[in-house]
Amino acid sequence: MASFNDIQQRERGLQQHLTSAQMVMIAIGGAVGTGLFMGSAFAIGFAGPAVLVSYAIGAFIALLLIGCLGEMTVAHPTSGSFGAYAEYYLGPMVGFVLRYAYWAALVLAVGMEVTAVGIYMAYWFPAVPQWIWVGVFSAVLVGVNLRSVKVYGAVEYAFSAIKVAAIIAFILIGSYVVFGAPAPGMGLANYQVGGGFWAKGISGMWLGVIVAMFSYLGVEAIAVAAGEAQHPERAVQKAMKTTVLRLVLFYLLTLALMLAIVPWTEAATQTSPFVRVMELTHIPYAAGVLNFVVLVAALSAMNSQLYTTSRMMFSLARAGQAPTHFGRTNASGVPVAAILISSLGVAVAMFVNAFWPEQSFVWMMSIAMFGAMLAWFMVFVTHLAFRRRRNQEGQAPLTFRMWGFPWLTLLGAVLMGAVLVTTAFTPQFRLTLAFGLPWVLLLAIIYMVRHKK
Repeated sequence: MASFNDIQQRERGLQQHLTSAQMVMIAIGGAVGTGLFMGSAFAIGFAGPAVLVSYAIGAFIALLLIGCLGEMTVAHPTSGSFGAYAEYYLGPMVGFVLRYAYWAALVLAVGMEVTAVGIYMAYWFPAVPQWIWVGVFSAVLVGVNLRSVKVYGAVEYAFSAIKVAAIIAFILIGSYVVFGAPAPGMGLANYQVGGGFWAKGISGMWLGVIVAMFSYLGVEAIAVAAGEAQHPERAVQKAMKTTVLRLVLFYLLTLALMLAIVPWTEAATQTSPFVRVMELTHIPYAAGVLNFVVLVAALSAMNSQLYTTSRMMFSLARAGQAPTHFGRTNASGVPVAAILISSLGVAVAMFVNAFWPEQSFVWMMSIAMFGAMLAWFMVFVTHLAFRRRRNQEGQAPLTFRMWGFPWLTLLGAVLMGAVLVTTAFTPQFRLTLAFGLPWVLLLAIIYMVRHKK
């Protein structure tokens, strides 16, 4: 391949309608969803109050990722994103395996988010089977994605705006409850309940990082959306600089207040700990309102992930690595077939919900996280090759550059590798590598067989 321009020309056909504000909301939409509102309960169960350290470590890794991915995206804005970068800088087989692994991860993540939708709807309608809600809401969001990227961007902006407003309201209410007029059993003293801040030790805190990482997964959607941004270079820089800061504030402040209101031993439940907090504040209708917010959060994350995974399939098709009809767009610039095939996770979610409703969420989360974590790990590896190639070719430095290169890029790769390895020793997440490693091996074999022919 002579230059990266060949890939960018190959992936033309999508329409550039997304603004930088919408791109920020797309990233928040993907990263502030079930991982925060429901997954945080699992992280608290692992780490206790030290879950704050777990999420701080996750935020640091996300910050490093944004730095590496941002630099490559400013140089090469395209919907194939890190999959296309891996293809060009590490080799076609790496790009093939990475895109399919990530595509499968997000297909399952879509199913996981809509699984959470069924759980949230059970708060109001406990007698209705969860799989019915899975089907209804899935049909609506697939319809939104099929309209146009402009409609998708507007809906995602609205979803994310509701989440941001709710999180800000939660922070204000929580601050008043904890510091303004604390009720009995509420306050910073709850950090010492059940064994203190380090109740689960350093090992428990590190296990919490696994869930924290899953919570932050989705910020990479900015890079994928760059291929449909109005002014990609400017939009990417603005979006990436503000997204991580907002995510860190949202995650750490909300978790810190939640643990002060509810002892961590009560927050580590199977339902959203945020709804539990609102129940304890005794504010009229607060719990029901927040349940609506976490429902919107799950729908928003699902909407963002469906968008991202469909563009990854579009990129594969344009590279000749998937059936050509997945790379076609309609008059509105929408890859219809890619969206429909990327909705498979909904079918998986409906099946799992129908037969194993209690285990469905953890199963879907543990399997889905492999491909996304692999993508993050490979972003750091690709960035090393990207910068080395640019230096060899004597290209001028970009306006957006990863700081502390190569040491911080290497640190990001080491931390992500360590998180992935840790899943093998965690009973709740043993499916992550048990599913992921054979899947990657199968993809590599498929690639070699196809190209040998």
